[in-house]
Amino acid sequence: MSRSLRAHLLLIAVVFVWGATFVVIKDALGDISPLFFNLLRMVLAFLCLSVVYRKHWKRLTPRALGHGAMVGLCLAMGYQFQTAGLQLTTPSKSAFLTGLMVVLVPLLSAVPFLRTANSHAPRWNAYLGALLAFVGIVLLTTPAHAAMGFDSINKGDVLTLGCALGFALHVLAMAHALPRVEYTQLALLQIGFCALFMSISGPLLEHFEVHWTLRVMVALGVAALLATAAAFTVQSYAQQYLPATHTALILALEPVFAWITSFVVLGERLGWRSSAGALLVLGGIAVTEVLSSGTTAHEMTPVGEG
Repeated sequence: MSRSLRAHLLLIAVVFVWGATFVVIKDALGDISPLFFNLLRMVLAFLCLSVVYRKHWKRLTPRALGHGAMVGLCLAMGYQFQTAGLQLTTPSKSAFLTGLMVVLVPLLSAVPFLRTANSHAPRWNAYLGALLAFVGIVLLTTPAHAAMGFDSINKGDVLTLGCALGFALHVLAMAHALPRVEYTQLALLQIGFCALFMSISGPLLEHFEVHWTLRVMVALGVAALLATAAAFTVQSYAQQYLPATHTALILALEPVFAWITSFVVLGERLGWRSSAGALLVLGGIAVTEVLSSGTTAHEMTPVGEG
């Protein structure tokens, strides 16, 4: 098996895990407050990576710590909004809205100081993709009988849009950090700083609550060990052998896997309006990525979702 084929298969497996975790976490949030779940998830993942990458502790530099803090802050923003929103919306809608980060990355790259030196300002396809995705969001998040206003949008959908912005900023922060910091060190530091920022913001935003049930422990194990610690390691390996467009399109499968899992496990069905919206969101992602040129894998490839 070639390295490229192995990388494709491994990344698809990671994306499947990320898609499936939307359902697993949604189920567990009935017994644990969302931000406390996030904190426990990141602490467990950090402890796991601390053991795996223990040899890197002695080689940490101030530059690595600085980049790790910035990337970890963006990652914390993404996860806090995502999990808080997931408590109030459906797993499939959460996954489709999270996928908008792939569209937001090139749009945010229009800001000169946010893009890296070897990247370009967004082209026409980025704006077309954003338009398609926006129409998709309207269909996906507003009821057919509701007026087109903010009062018709679920609060969980709005929070999840904040998550897409956080993860998009995470992508750009990674693009700046990866040329200067070893990816193994960055994986370790961003999870550690993410846990630190969650420990500060969590108690300020909610009252931590938990009822220790089997579904909570299973969700924590899956999210921390598989969807965070293992997934970060596997994705970092896979991205060494994949073009940016291949990686981004594979990541766009995450909401599809989330919907399939939600349909099988929870029996969730999307109506024609929501289905059309979901397809437009995916179409916007595809237009943005397939027609992109002049970008690097580090610029356009997120590390860690779901």
